[in-house]
Amino acid sequence: MPHVSIILVDFNSHQETKACLLSLAHLKASTFNYDIVVVDNASIKPLKYLDKYHPRAHLLRSQANLGFTGGNNLAIHWAMEKFNSDYILLLNNDTTVEPNFLTRLIYQAKKFSKQGIINPKIYFYPRKEFYRKSYSAEERGKVFWYAGGSIDWLHLDAFHRGVDEVDRGQFDDQFESDFATGCAMLIKREVLEKVGFLDKRYFLYFEDSDFSLRSKRFGYTIGFCPKSVVWHKNAGSSGGAGSKLHQYYQTRNRLLFSLIHAPWRAKLTAAKLAFRFLIKGNRYQRLAVWHLIIGQLGKQTII
Repeated sequence: MPHVSIILVDFNSHQETKACLLSLAHLKASTFNYDIVVVDNASIKPLKYLDKYHPRAHLLRSQANLGFTGGNNLAIHWAMEKFNSDYILLLNNDTTVEPNFLTRLIYQAKKFSKQGIINPKIYFYPRKEFYRKSYSAEERGKVFWYAGGSIDWLHLDAFHRGVDEVDRGQFDDQFESDFATGCAMLIKREVLEKVGFLDKRYFLYFEDSDFSLRSKRFGYTIGFCPKSVVWHKNAGSSGGAGSKLHQYYQTRNRLLFSLIHAPWRAKLTAAKLAFRFLIKGNRYQRLAVWHLIIGQLGKQTII
């Protein structure tokens, strides 16, 4: 049977990690073997006693906050050496899962050989929606956070299909995306061996879009599995939308991603946007552009 390494990265969010592990304890795994690797990304209070929540959980402690990219890369390398895994599943620690979600992801991975990366259908966790007052009790838990990803080069944006919509089956015939989200991302081992790991220059945000497009250059497609379901609390370890960290990394990495992957016309748009941020942006947007210009990437102390 194939082996899957499930990777969670924790940064001062232990309650979310424990809830995720308890959810994974109900995983139905008759067609595969798995282990869970949890990276404690230099949390102020160290994470301990994971076996209380899941007997297959292994803990790696980083002495520095390596971000989403570095934390996952650390675990991917360790898991591939330790377990010789056939698949790596990157899973946000603020998620809960439907018991058959991974069985269905693996089934699709085997069915579509060119799909190197596959996402499940991801809903907002009930009462964690952006517009929570807009939904009835029956609709909560079926509001899309992600139903595949699309890239709009005209506006230099990568966005989630279906976000904030109630699931009425409108995406059940979709099986591919422009990019995968790192929230819950199944990766075939062969993809990692050919493409490499996440690009540490990003640290936070757009690293999953970058990894997706690098994979497509090797002939892989990005899969979407509508029968596989995960719920996301969207806790926001970076402080959430609008925070200083969010503004900085979103600005810098959006431009970095566009300059690397966009068609040449969109690269000109990225250059114009960078100039606009330098002239009219706030402190963190201006700093983001300046760091991009001088090549000061990866993790930055900005506050």
